[in-house]
Amino acid sequence: MSNTLKPISVQLYTLRDEAAKDFPAVLRRLAEIGYKGVEPAGFFNFTPKDFRAYVEDLGMVVSSTHSPWARIDNTQEVIDICGILGVDMVAGGYGTKEFATLEDIRRTADEVAEINAKLKAGGLTLTLHNHAWEFEKIDGRIKYDIFAELCPDVHFELDTYWAANFGENDAAEMVRRFGDRSPLLHIKDGPFVRPESRYNEETSQLEVLNADDAALLPVGSGKNDIKGIIAAMNPAVTQWLVVEQDNSKTDMFECVESSYRYLISNGLAAGNR
Repeated sequence: MSNTLKPISVQLYTLRDEAAKDFPAVLRRLAEIGYKGVEPAGFFNFTPKDFRAYVEDLGMVVSSTHSPWARIDNTQEVIDICGILGVDMVAGGYGTKEFATLEDIRRTADEVAEINAKLKAGGLTLTLHNHAWEFEKIDGRIKYDIFAELCPDVHFELDTYWAANFGENDAAEMVRRFGDRSPLLHIKDGPFVRPESRYNEETSQLEVLNADDAALLPVGSGKNDIKGIIAAMNPAVTQWLVVEQDNSKTDMFECVESSYRYLISNGLAAGNR
């Protein structure tokens, strides 16, 4: 296997339901599959110190983190916990309303610049994680293009499935466009079916009407151009490929194991097995 291959991590939000039942068992199984790293999204009764020790005892490392999520009001907490975890990359991100209009994008960029400056002073790289709404267009331009110009010093954890915006964008082209600023890539696959939802007044919940049709798929079995995405990355910048699956119609462990096998068997990434 080539020494230029990037190591594979897994975003633990993928296995949040399983982690709530038995987090140590989740971590043990990921190590058995062969993942080199994990990206936490909650510690499930571990302290950050004990979580790191448990992960490293299993032969993995903490690649990066979504816990705590970087915000304007918690930068010192982020710096402290990342020091305990031994990571220098932390995620942050925003919802639809922060990217609704040009003025919203400008306000968001101003806030991100402030967060980034504080984290950078603490030795951390802020890697913003996107969803599909940042890759919609406004005035004929992709919103993230505008945002990236306003925040030239900010890096990204580019979610390659959401960047494709359900097929409206070419994911490999998005990686080429943002790859020089993307030390992390979320590797995700699916059917490019946009979720349709409605508000249920009885339960006060938003319900997805086409959940099965829109459900995500193991890496390599959907419509995202995984091989093109990895070929398009900047190998001098990207450090980790992070598998993530927000939802599934099938068993989540089957999904993460299938995703791992696809990346390894196609010579696209490096694992421990």
